[in-house]
Amino acid sequence: MADIIQLLPDHVANQIAAGEVVQRPASVVKELLENAIDAKATSITLLIKDAGKTLVQVTDNGIGMSVTDARLSFERHATSKIKSAEDLFNLHTKGFRGEALASIAAIAHVELKTKTENSEIGTHLTIEGSKVISQDPAVVPKGTTISVKNLFYNIPARRNFLKSNSVETRHIIDEFHRVALAHPSVAFQMLHNGSDVFNLPSSNSRQRIVNIFGSKTNEKLVPVSEETEILKIEGFVLKPEFGKKSRGEQFFFVNDRFIKSPYLHHAVASAFEGLVKNDIHPGYFLFLEVDPHSIDINIHPTKTEIKFDDEHSIYAMLRATVKHSLGQFNIAPVLDFERDKGFDTPYDYSKKQPTVPSIEVDRDFNPFKEKPKQGNINFPFKREQSASWESLYVGLKDETAAISGLEDIEFESEEVTGSLFGNSEAETGQITFQLQNKYIVSPLKNGMMIIHQNLAHQRILYEELLKNITVKEAVSQQLLFPLQLHFSKPDVEIIEKIREQLEHTGFIFSEMKEETIEISGIPVLILESHVVNLLNQLVHDIKEEVPDSGFSQNDKLAKSMAASMAIKTGVSLNKEEREHLINQLFACKEPSVSPNNKLVFTTLDANDIDKKFI
Repeated sequence: MADIIQLLPDHVANQIAAGEVVQRPASVVKELLENAIDAKATSITLLIKDAGKTLVQVTDNGIGMSVTDARLSFERHATSKIKSAEDLFNLHTKGFRGEALASIAAIAHVELKTKTENSEIGTHLTIEGSKVISQDPAVVPKGTTISVKNLFYNIPARRNFLKSNSVETRHIIDEFHRVALAHPSVAFQMLHNGSDVFNLPSSNSRQRIVNIFGSKTNEKLVPVSEETEILKIEGFVLKPEFGKKSRGEQFFFVNDRFIKSPYLHHAVASAFEGLVKNDIHPGYFLFLEVDPHSIDINIHPTKTEIKFDDEHSIYAMLRATVKHSLGQFNIAPVLDFERDKGFDTPYDYSKKQPTVPSIEVDRDFNPFKEKPKQGNINFPFKREQSASWESLYVGLKDETAAISGLEDIEFESEEVTGSLFGNSEAETGQITFQLQNKYIVSPLKNGMMIIHQNLAHQRILYEELLKNITVKEAVSQQLLFPLQLHFSKPDVEIIEKIREQLEHTGFIFSEMKEETIEISGIPVLILESHVVNLLNQLVHDIKEEVPDSGFSQNDKLAKSMAASMAIKTGVSLNKEEREHLINQLFACKEPSVSPNNKLVFTTLDANDIDKKFI
């Protein structure tokens, strides 16, 4: 039998590895930024075009590479980070596999320019599909610039599976955030299609968070700090009232490496138990430092999963630390509701030494000193004593009773008595009643109909909003005082993209800045106090599922707004409101299902009811 096992060529092995390392342009951004950090750079610039599909370029001022290193760096398993298997358990760098550059070069056109500090001239290297096209000396500044062009040019199937530019850009920004948050001392800049997206100077952790997520984030942060023999915790958690329905602002860093850990997330969530609702997720930026020998990073090609030696201890410490921080800054409630906050001792005063209070004495004070007597004051007129307020009603009863014999008139009692299932002839219109402030029950000729009030209102609003967006503009109500709303820069960009559709629904935007939106008019159907929640939910829905076509974007916008504006479960409706809701529902094109294809109403005929009593 002939031998059938053979070694794969290098370019084929690189393409196989690229399937694990490079899923999308954001993966390239992550690998290149981490390489720049490992090169001890203090300033990093990220330039992308067409959401990274055309170009991803990272420029740093790190130590650079020699001519030999520049060529060797694109070989598989070539790395300067480790030299033996024992080094895997004492990692202080981002990369260690030696697969990233080789994988990227196998599926893209790569251009490398690099120079060390002591070299007079640098190196210019060009690679296409793992094949070196040219390697020439070049005059370049100290550091390294890597340009990745035409990603997946030789794998068209993978390129076709990429999402829209807005989705891919969001993933790139997420990776940029993770690296920038982990290294606040490094200056970062990001440009997309020639426009400046982020410009982050060197700073501390708190300032870096504020620079990324907006100036209003500063007042939301609660510091977290604890140090033990096993673990050191630093960072911030967001105050409970600023929790969101999305998991966007949740960051764990272990030894300056971003990780995803449901186990540690549960520890933080349990510390917030009782402070946030069940469907609200708390935000946090937590930096953990542990002994490198006690963790294993070599779990997944993306290096976002870590195994700990003693997970239970870390869980307990993290939960206790977050809970302690929420308590010491008066975030968590206390049981003593009569407690006077004026008697609280600030947390910073616990380690201060007491000082003797200073006493001031007024030596001229004499309580027995006689006060000068005031002379009698003569008024030029005589003051008469004013009548009491009771005199206003003296004789009023006799006068009113004498007018037209009003005392003989009997008035109808305001108390209405009757039964819910009383005579229908006394009622005008359809008989309806509300069950648990959630369902509207309406009798039929041969049974009854049960309507879910929230889903029914969603269907009504959805069709009305969709008609306003696509056909005609809705009516707006002008605000006496414009609303000033604060969002992060990426959220403002999302609202800017759907501004035209929102204006068709009734919103009027008087001003849009980098982190501030001013609204002078809102749709008639919503309250002013609900605008912030509606826009937050809208931004979250668009982030989770960004539509590509214009109609699907309008459809998503109408669905999201209808869900936010609809009558909630628990709201009591009077007879007229219930009848109006039913009439509006059956005037819709699709009254039987909600915008998300949930059943709006069901009917029970007499036979169904009879079966309950068999």
